[in-house]
Amino acid sequence: MEFIEEERTMKVAVVTGAGSGIGKAVAQAFGRDGYAVVLAGRRADALETVARSIGSNALAVPTDVSDPASVAKLFAAAKAKFGRVDVVFNNAGTGAPGTILLEDLTIEQWQNVVNVNLSGVFYCMQEAFRIMKAQMPRGGRIINNGSISAHAPRPNSAPYTSTKHAVTGLTNSGSLDGRKYDIAVCQIDIGNAGTDMTEKMKSGMPQANGTVAPEPTMDFENVARTVLYMASLPLEANAQFVTVMATKMPFIGRG
Repeated sequence: MEFIEEERTMKVAVVTGAGSGIGKAVAQAFGRDGYAVVLAGRRADALETVARSIGSNALAVPTDVSDPASVAKLFAAAKAKFGRVDVVFNNAGTGAPGTILLEDLTIEQWQNVVNVNLSGVFYCMQEAFRIMKAQMPRGGRIINNGSISAHAPRPNSAPYTSTKHAVTGLTNSGSLDGRKYDIAVCQIDIGNAGTDMTEKMKSGMPQANGTVAPEPTMDFENVARTVLYMASLPLEANAQFVTVMATKMPFIGRG
């Protein structure tokens, strides 16, 4: 009896904020796992460096997620190059300076965080839905990067915390609205992953009681492994909300 091996189609992942930190680690993890990876971010040189580390199945697309036209071009490029989109990791994010009091924030500082952290996630989800519902095999998975701040704020973090709570709402709505298209939408909430952005945690972070104290961090590769696991599930299953955090960070309990 002759056995014909079924052709396997390479899965395609789109990662925003892929030029550094968590996004870079997740993009490289997808590459090691055999995905074609589309890298999005504002810095073309950083994206190209990451793309070279992954190899020929990586595509760097400079993107401003706060601009819907730029996001549309990102997903069009992904489809044109690889034919489909299986996974989206909505990772791009920003925050206002933590030294500015709520009452002193400018409208521009507030709006910038909303545009990237909330509107950017929505724009990417919208474009992903349009592709995923029409492709064959149908469907895919969208993983939104929430935050521990989607549960509890840091001092002087109103724009960031508000948008991360809103991302949770987008995740819930997307999860419900994606069912009819076999699109699974889920969220990873990350706490104190050790990147260049969190280096200051070792020297001290403002606490809720007004003190400043160093905080434990974890290797950001733990985040990459977790995202890869979430992406690996069949579409009949969804890790709806996952929290991965430094074990001893001041979150559980009262500090």
